[in-house]
Amino acid sequence: MIITNKEEAIEKILKQEIVALFQDISEYGPRALGNRSLLFDPRNKDGKDIVNVIKKREWYRPFAGTVLLEHAKDWFEMGRIQESPYMSYAIPVKQDKKEIISSITHVDGTCRIQTLTRKQNKSFYDLIELFYQKTQVPILLNTSFNLAGEALVETKEDALDTLNRSDINYLYIPNE
Repeated sequence: MIITNKEEAIEKILKQEIVALFQDISEYGPRALGNRSLLFDPRNKDGKDIVNVIKKREWYRPFAGTVLLEHAKDWFEMGRIQESPYMSYAIPVKQDKKEIISSITHVDGTCRIQTLTRKQNKSFYDLIELFYQKTQVPILLNTSFNLAGEALVETKEDALDTLNRSDINYLYIPNE
């Protein structure tokens, strides 16, 4: 099912559904940065297992989180790191937040984070901001939009094909 508004996308995530995000230009490199992503509720204690099964990955593989930059220091021990727009760092999760975002907190207490500003990706930022308004958590689990062993989704046709071959039910296309 294709979704074109952020409210419906967030309602699906709040109902513990994985939502695929497809927008604008494609991505490159080893990380999903909000144009070709699978998104899930980071508060779900079984989130890592749920998403790994859907992606057909090994059970132990961890996931990253995308956090609104202005809230990053409230959730992560950023130290001297000001931002992490390319998921370049595994950052310790603040002790009082580990249980809240358990699906993206690795066994060593860290999380590979992407910090996000509205200027970097308005649609993705607005989606996370809406999740924050509803949950007080300014973060979404974010992983690449592909299945294990496959290339990242490139086209809308690739996106629909991946949905048809998986248990992902929702494709959010904010620019439709």
